[in-house]
Parts: sequence; C-alpha cells; structure tokens
Amino acid sequence: MKKIYSGKVRDIYEIDGFEPRRLLMVASDRVSAFDVVMTETVPRKGQILTAMSCFWMERTSDIVPNHLIDPFPSWTSVGEKIDSALVGRSVVVEAAEMIQLECIVRGYLAGSAYKEYKSFSTVHGHDVEPGLPLAAKLTEPVFCPSAKNHLGHDENISIEQARERFSAPLVDELARISLEIYHFGVEVANDVGIILADTKFEFGFVNGEIVLCDEVLTPDSSRFWDGASYAPGVEPIQYDKQPLRNYLDQTDWGKTAPPPPLPDTVLVSLEQRYETVYEKITKTPIDNWLATARSVASTAKSDFVD
Repeated sequence: MKKIYSGKVRDIYEIDGFEPRRLLMVASDRVSAFDVVMTETVPRKGQILTAMSCFWMERTSDIVPNHLIDPFPSWTSVGEKIDSALVGRSVVVEAAEMIQLECIVRGYLAGSAYKEYKSFSTVHGHDVEPGLPLAAKLTEPVFCPSAKNHLGHDENISIEQARERFSAPLVDELARISLEIYHFGVEVANDVGIILADTKFEFGFVNGEIVLCDEVLTPDSSRFWDGASYAPGVEPIQYDKQPLRNYLDQTDWGKTAPPPPLPDTVLVSLEQRYETVYEKITKTPIDNWLATARSVASTAKSDFVD
C-alpha cells in the first residue's frame, strides 16, 4: 500500500480496489509533546490508542457517524495480508474530506487554559469567574476551536473567527456535536472513577455528511484524571501524557526539534498510564483486543470476499 500521510503519531495508507475509497490508518508508538516527536517510543501505545478510539466510536455513533469501516483489518477489508507489525494498531476507514478545524472541549482548568485563566480570567476568550484554582471544574464546558496549521502550531481562534472561516452553521453544528460527545464521555468516565477534563475532536465530510474522524477520547487527545484523589488546587493524578510535558518543562529544552532524550522512567510511566485508563474505561484488558486483532489478521485468503 502507498503511504499518503505521516503525522506525529499516525501513518495513512491508500487501499486499492474499493469503492468508496478506503484508507488504512496506523497508530504508531511515537509520542509527541509541544508539537515535537520524541526520539523514543512508548511500547503498545499505538495499539491502546486504536482500541480506545474504536471503543468510543462504537458508542458515539448515535450522536454522529464516524469514518470507521473495520477495526480489525483483514483480507476482507484490505484485500491483502496485514503485516504483523500493524496488527492491533491499524483500522480501515472511509476517506473523508477533513475539516481543518480542531474541536476542543474544556471542562476543567488545565494546561494552556489554566495559563490563560491566570493572566486574563478567561478560557479561550470566554469570561470565567475569578479566583478559581488549578484543575477547578468550569460551570459549563467551553468549546474552543483551533485552526489546523500543517506548517507549525495550530492556531487558537474564537468561535466568531471560526464562523467566518468555516461558516456559522457548520461551526455551530461541530460545537453541538463536540459538547454532546464530551458530556457522554464524562458520564462513562465518571462511572469508573475517571475525570475527563478536556479533549479534542476532528471531523470530516463523507458524501456531504459530517463524520467523526481520527482518534476519539484517547490519552493522546484528552486529559484523564483519577477521580478518587481529585481536589481543586492540587496537580491531579493523570492518565495521559501530561507527565511527559511536566518532565520536559523541567529541562532547559527550547521546545523545538531535536528533543532531549527521555529517561526510561518517563516511558514506563506513560505506558502504564495509557494501559490503566484504557482498561478502567473499557473494563477490558488490552490483551483481549490484541488477541482478537491477531486472530482476524490471520484469516486465510480463501475467506476473502471480493
């Protein structure tokens, strides 16, 4: 298959012989921070991201359709044998016309939102009550659009700017969908003692219809916190890549390539956190996902349906 795109984490390949057009999306073990890909990788990270995105896509399809065709690529959906290195970390998706807008939803004060709040008492330009501590819950989640910029950092823009660039009806619909998925994710996470602090979504068009694309509510695209130990004003126990950001913030790295080397302790911590949040939310061991993926990928060619 021909590689047509390589991002910070995902690679995309063209699948020939199918109509409508199909793509093979592969999640690598690469990890990035501040838009820079680290030299080291996190074991099984791509498989966990893939399994978690499929979990959420299945459960949010009544809110918005998604581009997923086959979570376990095989002869039937690809037309050729899947390389063992791709098993469990690749999915077949329908090609979509991507909307160049990241749809971020923030429900708590964390990361860049907290930095903005400390300076201006706003979150993405929205006025927020003064005096809130780190990790405080917002009265209502805030939709925060960001324009995609493939030449550098994505650009945070106001809802009004997003409406001007992408049309008001489209942006308003993306905001509605994003907030509905976020609220659903919050409910599911809360049931297992996890706080979904914020997240980001990407959408595209298939036959003129908005579809959810890429990854959904993963530790790479979201902040997940431990609910039992959560307290406003205290750095939460996090099941995402925030420990990587924290480590890098303690170095003198200028946040441009090349990145500094990462100690094994950081990589092991990331793997454990990714695996923990996946298994808590899905209530399923990641090994079950991998076993199913290996079984499907080994399907004999005689089973291929043209």
